[in-house]
Amino acid sequence: MTEWLKEVFQYIDLFFVLYLLGYSTFLLLSVTVGATALYEQQKKKKLYNFIDKDHYIPVSIVVPAYNEQITVIDTVKSLLELDYTLYEVIVVDDGSTDDMREQLIEHFQMERVYRPIRKKILCEEEHAMYMTYAHKIPITLICKKNGGKADALNMGINVAKYPYFVCMDADSVLQADALRNLVRPILEEKNVIACGGLIRILNNVVLEKGKVINYGLPKNKLVGMQIIEYDRTFLASRLLFDKFNGNLIISGAFGLFKKDLAIAVGGYDKQTVGEDMELVVRLHAFCKANQIPYQIKYATDAICWSQAPNTLKNLVKQRRRWHRGLLQSILAHKHIFFNVRYGGVGLVSLLYFLIYELLAPYIELLGIGSMIIAIHFRLFNASFMIYFLLMYMVFGMVMSLTAFISSIYAIHKPLKAGEILKAIGLCILESSLLRSILFWVRLTAFVGYKKKRLEWDAITRHEITRHESHKPYVEEM
Repeated sequence: MTEWLKEVFQYIDLFFVLYLLGYSTFLLLSVTVGATALYEQQKKKKLYNFIDKDHYIPVSIVVPAYNEQITVIDTVKSLLELDYTLYEVIVVDDGSTDDMREQLIEHFQMERVYRPIRKKILCEEEHAMYMTYAHKIPITLICKKNGGKADALNMGINVAKYPYFVCMDADSVLQADALRNLVRPILEEKNVIACGGLIRILNNVVLEKGKVINYGLPKNKLVGMQIIEYDRTFLASRLLFDKFNGNLIISGAFGLFKKDLAIAVGGYDKQTVGEDMELVVRLHAFCKANQIPYQIKYATDAICWSQAPNTLKNLVKQRRRWHRGLLQSILAHKHIFFNVRYGGVGLVSLLYFLIYELLAPYIELLGIGSMIIAIHFRLFNASFMIYFLLMYMVFGMVMSLTAFISSIYAIHKPLKAGEILKAIGLCILESSLLRSILFWVRLTAFVGYKKKRLEWDAITRHEITRHESHKPYVEEM
């Protein structure tokens, strides 16, 4: 019996070594590619301007909102400060029960209009439309029956008058050059149908007229750990997928799409809580199936600052929803797996998300169970395992710190020595504490799935206020 168990555990050990080696290799490659690309990008900016001021692509910015009275006005204000000319803002009130509509109408001096909406994508009925031309660009407010975020986005696409649209969350603000940088890939390269921006955490950041004037790590450790996680995820892995047109996620917080193609695939899917990823995968599948030349890009200098959950309760709600959405997107497009017709999307990207994202908590649980059994039968090599896990943790921390420092370099706001030490401490916490929390969150994400599969748990927002002296946008801690 013991000999048989030894052989089984040898195979289990080999599996986990290969599993961790695979992820470590991916992490090293992605961070290296991300940091190099960011350095090259900054070097180019010093030599010439990417876009002539006279060249713009007309863009409609769609902001779906439900009970966002705390943040939506400041979000729209930030959009009026963009270094861009041809764009419009469309706020879609998805059946809010707070005073958001009244506040928007009063603050921006909006008037009711009666304009028919040609619905190329099915969505819930509108109750009223309000518009204003009193500002830099036209602002439209659509009030509709509640149908969820995907339905609100579909309404925004129907109303949008320009050939490209940007989806943006109502708790976020854009840097002044964000939209200009987001459309740059469309001007520079052929067949770009979508482009994702870089999402960074707004907490404890001070902006003035769309420019960062003060950056620091927050006192809230939970938010700080998320900053480390975001920088590693957005800056590193997505740039690697960008190299072979394999990006599967354009964040719902800030992404650009070609409107006619989004309409051709049916818009956002209301039967998922991961509508952003699902749309991108569907665009890949549609273009491949119809032999349409296309690229889906990622712009690291198009920065959107978004609020991160600052309580454990809100973080759990957010991440469970993300994990449910991941499952729904993978199941909806399972036919793409290992299909050479879909190139890197089917052979690399979806496989990565399946093994290292969706199944990761269950693989980790298998590892914990194996260790318990091995200890019981005295087959556990404690010294080797501790050494191996420590090395893996240190490697992950180094990669996370590299991604964080690279992202700070991009906004030209170098941190002081004390902040660097704080970042190292946050890397340790993120590598141990946050990952342990998220392991449990993802492991239990599907409890009651049938009932909760389309639920969006409400997350508490915090007011985006203006600084006394600089009048910036900043989240109060």
